[in-house]
Amino acid sequence: MKQPNIVVMGVTGCGKSSLGLALANALGASYIEGDSYHPPQNIARMAAGIPLTDADRAGWLALLAQRLASGVAQGEAMVLACSALKRRYRDTLRQGDPKLLFVHLAGNKALIAERMAARDAHFMPGSLLDSQFHDLEEPAGDERCIRCDISQPLDRLLQQLLQQLAQHQ
Repeated sequence: MKQPNIVVMGVTGCGKSSLGLALANALGASYIEGDSYHPPQNIARMAAGIPLTDADRAGWLALLAQRLASGVAQGEAMVLACSALKRRYRDTLRQGDPKLLFVHLAGNKALIAERMAARDAHFMPGSLLDSQFHDLEEPAGDERCIRCDISQPLDRLLQQLLQQLAQHQ
């Protein structure tokens, strides 16, 4: 059975990009950085500390769904890093690939705030972390999802995830 396409999701600063890239490399899949699909006005809003609204995210999510659909049509294996905070956002992404598997990177706010403070050159300020947790709707039992605890080192997290993925096939 073919490995499902994967969305690595969670609040800002949880490690979506780092784990997503490592996972894509381990699986021989294409890595898609969801942040690179944001229009400039979304980046400017977030950089200014203004949380995005559902309307702000709609076009971005539609683009990501189109990218997923294009990859599915070409038989491309993909790992997408995307916050996908709300169920309806995940539903939009599933329009591009109904078989998506979500990997929810979960951790406590203090750990994530610490990680955000340590990173540089990212447009998302720590002041938006509360709004991210406020918007987060953890995946429900009817959604294909693996929950990962981000308190462990990246290499251990990747190995545990690869083992869980092998069980999902």
